[in-house]
Amino acid sequence: MEIFGIPTSALLGQLLLGLVNGSFYAMLSLGLAVIFGLLNVINFAHGALYMMGAFLAWMGLQYFGISYWVMLLVAPLLVALFGIVIEKTMLRWLYKLDHLYGLLLTFGITLMLEGVFRSFYGVSGQPYSVPELLSGATDLGFMILPNYRAWVVAASLTVCLMTWFVIEKTRLGAYLRAGTENPKMVEAFGVNVPLMVTLTYGFGVALAGFAGVLAAPVLQVSPLMGSNLIITVFAVVVIGGMGSILGSILTGLGLGIIEGLTRVFYPELSATVVFIVMAIVLLIRPAGLFGREK
Repeated sequence: MEIFGIPTSALLGQLLLGLVNGSFYAMLSLGLAVIFGLLNVINFAHGALYMMGAFLAWMGLQYFGISYWVMLLVAPLLVALFGIVIEKTMLRWLYKLDHLYGLLLTFGITLMLEGVFRSFYGVSGQPYSVPELLSGATDLGFMILPNYRAWVVAASLTVCLMTWFVIEKTRLGAYLRAGTENPKMVEAFGVNVPLMVTLTYGFGVALAGFAGVLAAPVLQVSPLMGSNLIITVFAVVVIGGMGSILGSILTGLGLGIIEGLTRVFYPELSATVVFIVMAIVLLIRPAGLFGREK
């Protein structure tokens, strides 16, 4: 069976690949949106921390024999601890300054992290095998579905929706949002706002670390894997609306699917379609699809 002259299996395969890429876009842009929306910091180091999460999973297996499932929990925690150190020692002093200072600082952190990993492992990718429980594929009749890629989509969607629910629908999320608007008022309720800010940054970068572990069996683990992705992720955040949690999730998944379909119908455009969409959205709605007009 064919659709527009293209075999259905090829079309569905590209849709799945687009959905997997969209899951990574959603996870990473969600972390960026959390950090920008609640801390007002443009965290350019997000891609390097994503790479760090993947490398921690690879190092855990390579040097210590620690399984994928353990590192899926441990690596994001280690990335979060590293992010907390960054926030408490460097970022904390930049909150009241222009966004450019935070962008330059986190860009510098990116260069340092990539340089460290590149000096030890070079630029060639390191293979990371799919965990045995998720190896193989399932025949759905109309397509063959790789089990690991299905897991990536399910895990990403679960984490994204849980994050959205906590921030938008719970008292903790209300405190987080209020703490960015009026920290003195929140402190009057006995909330430790500086600690809350630190933990928020830690959680935001932990999402990047989690995405890195998910990506390790799909992509080769490389010091440059984050820099190859972060520009696209920033475009996703801009299209969805800076600081919009729901916008980041929906836009990330949607653009991944659009990118996958573009590879089928017009492959030459697949590398730039995200930026074309960004230009069109900004012309029509400068605040992004889900952003608030000021």
